[in-house]
Amino acid sequence: MDLEEIRTFVAIAELGSFTGAGRRLHRSQPAISRRLALLEQALAAPLIERIRGRAQLTAAGQAFLPHAEAALAALQDGQEAVHGLRSGLSGQLSLALVGTLADTHIIDVLHRFARRSKDVRLELRTASSAGVTDLVRRGEATLGLRYFSSDHPDLTSLSAGSEAMLVVAASSHSLAGQRIRNARLLAQERWIGFPPVSGERDSSGHVLARQLVRAGLDAADVTLIDSLTAQKRLAQAGFGLALVPESSVKDELRSGMLVALDFPAMTTTIPITAIHRRGGYLSPAAELLLSLLRRPSRSQ
Repeated sequence: MDLEEIRTFVAIAELGSFTGAGRRLHRSQPAISRRLALLEQALAAPLIERIRGRAQLTAAGQAFLPHAEAALAALQDGQEAVHGLRSGLSGQLSLALVGTLADTHIIDVLHRFARRSKDVRLELRTASSAGVTDLVRRGEATLGLRYFSSDHPDLTSLSAGSEAMLVVAASSHSLAGQRIRNARLLAQERWIGFPPVSGERDSSGHVLARQLVRAGLDAADVTLIDSLTAQKRLAQAGFGLALVPESSVKDELRSGMLVALDFPAMTTTIPITAIHRRGGYLSPAAELLLSLLRRPSRSQ
């Protein structure tokens, strides 16, 4: 097997399509099929099968995929290590982050990084916390910034600060502007939250469940919605209360579309974590950005 065959397999697995893999790799569909066939021949096992027009992994494909992704990530690390010897604090650095973090102290860190590394091109990609983890794990981003730490054994997690969580409600809520000291005033409220992320010990869904128990509202009616935008719109419409990162509702609070309820029993913060591949190459630029992320900011 060779790297182009592995690249082809990973592209098909990620995109679920031979056509999509061909577009990504600038190859014809017959060429994509031939490369996959050569890899399957080398492994003596089918890796992909077409089901209802979509490419799906076989059991052998599922077993091989993480190793294939790790091989490509290691190759990327090697290329960056050689380039780093020549370039020093220059070149390109890829960073994946949760989009709302651009409204936190993280943006000040990125400004400081830009001032100190004028010859580095910082490539940014946004995704959910789970998506950031996948981008870094696959080597498509050198560093990642997400909420909570990652338990993935191939990744290293480093603290990069924290963010306050707010209870938000429709602007017409009867308790807006009041300090809520008695949780029973919210006993009949419906809550909106993320489902807990499978395979992770912590997530926004876990935080909401813990805080409701802490406030004595463990019998609360919780509707699970896997979209932050949908949660905000439902809260705005008076469907329920939501516990969300402060940065995610700045515009809605400023415009009066939502209000933050003063409910001390639900006061909490969530960690912001920088991640990188365990044992992966970190260029001088990546080391600098990590050092800035780990240094407390005056704006935190």
